[in-house]
Amino acid sequence: MKHDDMKRDFDSLLPGQSNESGASRRTALKVALGAGYAAAVVPVCAQTAMKTSAEGLTVGDVHYEVNGFQVNAYRAVPKDKKNAPVILVISEIFGVHDYIADTCRRLAREGYMAIAPDLFARQGDPMSYGEIAKIQSEVISKVPDAQVMGDLDATVKWAGANGGDIGKLGITGFCWGGRITWLYSAHGPVKAGVAWYGRLVGDATQNTPKHPVDLAPILKAPVLGLYGEKDGGIPLDTIDKMKAALKEGSSAAKASEFVIYPDAPHAFHADYRASFRKEAAEDGWKRALAWFKTHGVS
Repeated sequence: MKHDDMKRDFDSLLPGQSNESGASRRTALKVALGAGYAAAVVPVCAQTAMKTSAEGLTVGDVHYEVNGFQVNAYRAVPKDKKNAPVILVISEIFGVHDYIADTCRRLAREGYMAIAPDLFARQGDPMSYGEIAKIQSEVISKVPDAQVMGDLDATVKWAGANGGDIGKLGITGFCWGGRITWLYSAHGPVKAGVAWYGRLVGDATQNTPKHPVDLAPILKAPVLGLYGEKDGGIPLDTIDKMKAALKEGSSAAKASEFVIYPDAPHAFHADYRASFRKEAAEDGWKRALAWFKTHGVS
C-alpha cells in the first residue's frame, strides 16, 4: 500500500487534525491496555462513548511469549464460565484503548471470551502519538502482516489453554483491524469473521505483501463486511472488486457477505468519535452477533 493511500485511509478517521492539546496524562500516556484513549483522538465524545460494566466478568491484561517477545492482551470473559467461545478483537491503529476494551466487555456479556492483543508493541505505542500521520509512518507502516498472524496464532493458543473453546473461534476488527480480520480468516483456524470497514485493496509491500482482495479466493472462514457508503478511505468500487473475487473463491468466500450503510462514514461504530452513527452501529452489532452464532461461534 502506498504511503498516500494509507494516509488517506487513516485521515478519514478524523474530521480534522488532532493533537495532544487538552489531553490528560491518563489519555496521552499509555497506563495499561484498555485504559484511556490515544492522544490522537482527544477530545473524546463523552456523551456517546459507551461504558460497559465489568461486574460479573473477569477482565484485565494477560500476556504470553512469541519468539522471545512478551505480547500483552486485554481479556474479558464471564466469571467462572468454562469453555467460553472465543472472539479475537483487533483494534484500529490507536491500539488497545478504552473503546477496544469496552468492546471486549460487551462481547463477554454475550458469553464470549473476548481478547484484544497489542499488535503494535514491537514497533511503538500509538497511544502516545498526537497525530494520525505519525502513527501511520512511525508505527503502523512498520508492522509486518506475518508478525500479526503469528501473534494472533499465539493469542488463540493462549485462549485455548486458559478456559476458551477455540473450536468456537471468531474474529472481529475495526479499520486496520478490519483488514486484519480478512487476512486472518484466510490464515487461521477461525470459524467466522466480522470486518468493520477494513481496507480491501492496496499495493504489495514487504510488510503487506497481500491484501484481502488477493486472499479472497482462499478464505477459510466466511466474513461479514460492515462498511459505510460515505467512507472517504474505502471507495465503493473496491468493495465491488472484493465481491467479485469472493464469488470466484472457496466455499467460505462465497458465503461471505457485505452490508453497506447509507450515509455512514468511516469508523461509524466508534462511539467515542464524531464519526459515530448510532443506528448503523447498533444494526451492525446485531448482525455481527447473529453472524457468529450462525457460523458456530457461540
